[in-house]
Amino acid sequence: MKGCVARGVHPDVISYLSLVASAVAAICFWQAGRWPVLLLLGPLFCYVRLWFNMLDGMVALASGKASRHGEILNEVPDRVSDVVVFVGVAHSGLCAPLLGYWAAIAALMTAYIGILGQAVGAGREFSGIMSKPWRMVVLHVGAWGAWIGLQGFGRGGDSARPAALTVLDWTCLAIIAGCAETIFVRLARILRRIA
Repeated sequence: MKGCVARGVHPDVISYLSLVASAVAAICFWQAGRWPVLLLLGPLFCYVRLWFNMLDGMVALASGKASRHGEILNEVPDRVSDVVVFVGVAHSGLCAPLLGYWAAIAALMTAYIGILGQAVGAGREFSGIMSKPWRMVVLHVGAWGAWIGLQGFGRGGDSARPAALTVLDWTCLAIIAGCAETIFVRLARILRRIA
């Protein structure tokens, strides 16, 4: 952070870099059906994305460049990043595309409810088990689990299918279920505060 401030790196540039990291992660997931080793790399770029997401706000505060404009530029790339990553998973050939898209929708709704609390004056809500960092952790575990399942069994998703669902299918289902719990918890807390 100090290095970014000393070099005059604008926090908006860091926000845009999070989009680049997400796009690289999405490409890794998208091509993982062809080159399974990319299942090991995709999650690493998800963590780079998280680091940029944290860094942009810290640099904005430390450099005195925090603004309403910056808040928007902090949130929009975040939401685009969620969608991009899960669309990459959806089109990997290693999970049902519909589950990847539902995971993207669930991630968007989770973030939306958190911001909704701030919009109605109840404060930004971060509670629940499937916040952004935990979504990336679950995806990481699922991606590496899928890679392990594919070793020595050739290409394709059949070796990662324990019972008609692939490892990445189960990963997306876990993320969807966790997001549903998170949405419920966040809404309940917001409603209690405004009551």
